[in-house]
Amino acid sequence: MKLTVVGGGSTYTPELVDGFARLRDTLPIEELVLMDPAEDRLELVGGLARRIFARQAHNGTITTTTDLDRAVDGADAVLLQLRVGGQAAREQDETWPLECGCVGQETTGAGGLAKALRTVPIVLDIAERVRRANPTAWIIDFTNPVGIVTRALLQEGHKAVGLCNVAIGFQRKFAALLGVSPSDVHLDHVGLNHLTWETGVRLGGPEGENVLPKLLADHGDRIAADLHLPRALLDRLGVVPSYYLRYYYAHDEVVRELRTKPSRAAEVAEMERKLLTLYADPSLDAKPELLAKRGGAYYSEAAVDLAAALLNGAGSPYQVANTYNKGTLPFLPDDAVIEVQAAVGRKGPVPLPVPSPDPLYAGLMAQVTAYEDLALEAALRGGRDRVFKALLSHPLIGQYEYAEKLTDRLIAHNREHLAWA
Repeated sequence: MKLTVVGGGSTYTPELVDGFARLRDTLPIEELVLMDPAEDRLELVGGLARRIFARQAHNGTITTTTDLDRAVDGADAVLLQLRVGGQAAREQDETWPLECGCVGQETTGAGGLAKALRTVPIVLDIAERVRRANPTAWIIDFTNPVGIVTRALLQEGHKAVGLCNVAIGFQRKFAALLGVSPSDVHLDHVGLNHLTWETGVRLGGPEGENVLPKLLADHGDRIAADLHLPRALLDRLGVVPSYYLRYYYAHDEVVRELRTKPSRAAEVAEMERKLLTLYADPSLDAKPELLAKRGGAYYSEAAVDLAAALLNGAGSPYQVANTYNKGTLPFLPDDAVIEVQAAVGRKGPVPLPVPSPDPLYAGLMAQVTAYEDLALEAALRGGRDRVFKALLSHPLIGQYEYAEKLTDRLIAHNREHLAWA
């Protein structure tokens, strides 16, 4: 089995490689290809990746290359984890929206739209080259904004599934609080990528006992603290929102916070410098502790599980995936990309039935889906008016004066990445 990681020079990659090494019985990789145009980073990350495989006695070969066509040739699956524009572009995404009083974030709001505009054309070019090299290969997208990118891939007919680590993070946290194995915890996870709610926590599978009320009663303070939301709000809702919902439920509070501290991009950039220094140490043969602060917790386990299910029918029987709605949530279009529990096998993910969500959540999902429609249109066709309409439709913006100012700033800060600008 050959698996290719596009964006293999990312500081995330050792986390992924560690998962491939530990879980090799689930996903027996013969060749792992790390592809990245940044050759200097790629060699540092590739060297550590080989040492991790060697330490854990993995017999697979790790290849590094800057040649995309060589990387994807013969690949059974291609995992996308790229960041167009790097941390410098992320820094901009997190700062210029604040000038207009809106959240600055890399996947949500105006910053998320900027990332989509930079990313979708690049991903579609990569996917087309994958299809020419091996039309049966699966594309697993971890590149944000996952929902928009996955929809772009699916509507072009690619064999693609979107992957996010939010659900597996909740699964692991809840299992620890309940004192059970993560495999015993099944989430009633519903929504769009980075707009999800845990409406149930079941023991043993989809039909198991829902222990979410007990979880909130016994551990609500800790869960609320992790989300930076009031305990009283969780008690009133009776669900656990993802931490991205704080941008909606406490927007103005978040804006005030973001204006008084360094951007997350600046923090990550400094962390990456330290990580790359560590990766250069030839004696390092395991992922360093600092990597846990980089983000992407449990990413490797989610990726292994998903790839194994798609390629050989192994892995967990049910997994949270980003895929076409196809009637799962009847208030959304069939071609909307949703993030829900699915039965995943060689033919791809099949969403499990979802009880009708409360209008409080359904309404927000519908509005953000409409935004994603317009965002994808802007990413595919360009033009100032399309960018403006996408921004105006977003529930975190919604006022024409803000949308006008944000449109000008988005284009100004991303001109080099936008062919039409």
